[in-house]
Amino acid sequence: MLDVNTKESLSTKEIKRQEAIYEMSRGEQDLIEDLKLARKAYHDPMLKLSIMSEEELTHIFGDLDSYIPLHEDLLASLGEATKPDGTVEQIGPILVKWLPRLHAYKGYCSNQLAAKALLDQKKQDRRVQDFLQRCLESPFSRKLDLWSFLDIPRSRLVKYPLLLKEILRHTPKDHPDIHILEEAISIIQGVLSDINLKKGESECQYYIDKLEYLDEKQKDPRIEGSKALLCHGELKNKNGHKLYVFLFQEILVLTRPVSRNERQAFQVYRQPIPVQELLLEDLQDGDVKMGGSFRGAFGNSDKAKNIFRVRFQDPSPGQSHTLQANDVFHKQQWVNCIRTAIAPFQRNIPAPELKELPELSEESEENNPSVPNLPAQQRQAGTSEMELEESAAECASSLDSGETRGVKSHRTSPGHRKSREKQLSGKRKETLV
Repeated sequence: MLDVNTKESLSTKEIKRQEAIYEMSRGEQDLIEDLKLARKAYHDPMLKLSIMSEEELTHIFGDLDSYIPLHEDLLASLGEATKPDGTVEQIGPILVKWLPRLHAYKGYCSNQLAAKALLDQKKQDRRVQDFLQRCLESPFSRKLDLWSFLDIPRSRLVKYPLLLKEILRHTPKDHPDIHILEEAISIIQGVLSDINLKKGESECQYYIDKLEYLDEKQKDPRIEGSKALLCHGELKNKNGHKLYVFLFQEILVLTRPVSRNERQAFQVYRQPIPVQELLLEDLQDGDVKMGGSFRGAFGNSDKAKNIFRVRFQDPSPGQSHTLQANDVFHKQQWVNCIRTAIAPFQRNIPAPELKELPELSEESEENNPSVPNLPAQQRQAGTSEMELEESAAECASSLDSGETRGVKSHRTSPGHRKSREKQLSGKRKETLV
């Protein structure tokens, strides 16, 4: 930290620059201390007391210890570059050399969803619950729970671009760090993009593995082949029952959550709808053209609010889903995401064809495989909790549509599909940024 005498000899801009550099250095020190604390106060005691097995702890904590030397190296380099008066002349070369090493976090960040799920499951154990509560009440925790400590590395990663931009903002235009800092910012943005891509693929596969099918006809190679989950979360159907909906890059899947030996799974509801066969209707509040007691299903209000409808372009499957979001914001996120996903295919559909599609009746709430004349793909399911997190906002603001494909083709060439996956993988939820 700068002393008073040094500050008096520096310009206001240089003082701001030095303070920004110090903030980065201080943040590295705090991160190192928290990583060590996670091991010492949580991991080791739970292992020693057999509160969790070594396998469970490894799954939850990952290779957290391996990142301590990584950040210690940066801290040491910054220390060596610091003059006796507390100032740092150049930080750019240090960062350009060090930042690519953050690719090491790919595995850790990709495992976070599964790690959090296991931790939440273990919290149902009274011994785990009591231990974590005692830790939370102890001064060392700073009132942060275990997951807050495990999520600190991810939180730190997303701060690097902001820290570098702040240093750059206070760096004189004739300073040798100017162009090097710009390069450093480009490097960290690339690192975060790669981590997000890997994390998104891992999350996508996590949910694919948890899908359960009522009928073999519900299975679709576009589900298993998905690399990007554009949007997912809880929505209500016409009867007010909760569904958990997944919009993969090539197919929309409605499910209902179920428990299997205390583990969550998602039972596929009726037939998944490929995005190239999907039609979206953005319904106005109270403007629902349906029979039955649809409006009453969403509460006592005179108008059904925050509603949209999805259905097949081809009316022959007879499948239509009118869905309600929690509020207008989440409805808009869903509408934006779906529009972006189907845009390349709708552009190839003649306008009259879209307008002349007959009105489809809503699916029944029956989920009985033995019902006569009820296709397997029309079977029901529905129930779970909302988790439309940061992905929805990302879809709303910057989701691109990808490459245009013909509507009539149900399958794409491997090269074309790979190109589309690459585009869409960066458009799903940006968990890190």
